[in-house]
Amino acid sequence: MSSSNAVPSPTGAGQPDRRRADARRNHRRIIMAAHEVFAEHGRQATVPQVAERAGVGKATVYRSYPTKEDLVAAVALEGFEKLARRTEAALALPDPYPALSGYVIELFACLAEDRILADVLSDPVGADAVRITELLTGLLAAAKTSGSVRQDATSMDIQVLLCGAAVQLIALGERDPAVWRRYGTLVLNSLRP
Repeated sequence: MSSSNAVPSPTGAGQPDRRRADARRNHRRIIMAAHEVFAEHGRQATVPQVAERAGVGKATVYRSYPTKEDLVAAVALEGFEKLARRTEAALALPDPYPALSGYVIELFACLAEDRILADVLSDPVGADAVRITELLTGLLAAAKTSGSVRQDATSMDIQVLLCGAAVQLIALGERDPAVWRRYGTLVLNSLRP
C-alpha cells in the first residue's frame, strides 16, 4: 500500500471528517498499524495486535471499526482504489497486449507486498474485487482483439488463474516479489494463443 496521507474514514467516502483532532490522529495510527499488521499476518491478524501496534486500546479501534472485517475492508479500500486507477490507465494505452502484460506483472508485484489486498481480491463476490475483475476483463477483451490473447479467454479464466495463484502464494507464505512476478508471467503465458 502507498504511504499517502489519504486514509479511509469511518465516516464514509465523500463525507467530511468532523471528529476531534485526537480522534483523527488515532484513526490514522490505527489504519497505518493495520496496514503493517495485516501485511505481516494477513487475515489471521487480530484487532488487539493492531491496537497494540497503533498504541491505542482495542476499544478505540472498535469505536471506528465494530468488527475485524470492517477494519480489513478499510485497509483494502485504498489498495482497490489504486488498482482501479492502474487498470483504467492500462485500458487507456493504445497497445492492449503490452498494457495487459505490464499490468498483470505489476499487479502480482503489488499483491506480493499487500497480503490483505491479495486475500480480499480473491473474494469473487466482494464489490471491489468484482469491479477490478470487470476492468481487467475489459483489458483482456481489448488484448483479444489484437490477437495476442486466446480468443476463448474469459473473465473466469482471469479469476481462476490470477486469484488462484495469489491464494496459493499466500497459503505458502511466499513474500518474494520476484516469485510473485514469475507467477504473473505464467498466468500471462497461459492466456497466449
